[in-house]
Amino acid sequence: APDQAPEPVRFYGVPGIPEVAPGDDLAALIAGAVTAEGGPGLLAGDILVVTSKVVSKAEGRVAAMTREDAVEAETVRVVARRGTMTISQTSHGFVMAAAGVDESNTAPGTVVLLPEDPDESARRIRKAVRARTGLSVGVVVTDTFGRPWRAGQTDTAIGAAGVLPVLDHRGGADARGNTLDVTLAPGAGE
Repeated sequence: APDQAPEPVRFYGVPGIPEVAPGDDLAALIAGAVTAEGGPGLLAGDILVVTSKVVSKAEGRVAAMTREDAVEAETVRVVARRGTMTISQTSHGFVMAAAGVDESNTAPGTVVLLPEDPDESARRIRKAVRARTGLSVGVVVTDTFGRPWRAGQTDTAIGAAGVLPVLDHRGGADARGNTLDVTLAPGAGE
């Protein structure tokens, strides 16, 4: 009912997932960890948030190359440069530092690239988790985005399945009757 307070949102970390390597069954690792004794459990309608790094590692998006070469290979358009920092657009359309190339938590001499199709990655994880648990959940794949040349980082959804990531208000009107030209608000689950 509209006059009732919404349910609180709760976040749980998922312990017990080992270092992920190319070819690992990420959905099996996640399903096992969330349903294991001491795990947070899983309910229909929950949303699993999975970092792109483990998705990329499981999908074999680890490359033996320098960070600079990987940034160049993953960039479709350079947006800005300052020193060694490159803000670039990826083939996905993301504008981000270093084209999303990451050299942390990977073997020396290798880099981790973004998943080729983060939405498809989310769909595969969602389907596989449902097959293992019988539960329909949403999946959001995230990557770290910072504001260029500013301190601080945040994770941003780069792929999703089973959730509506944004509500498109373009063409509608605000409370004063002004036409909304670019308003995309966070969405609700499907």
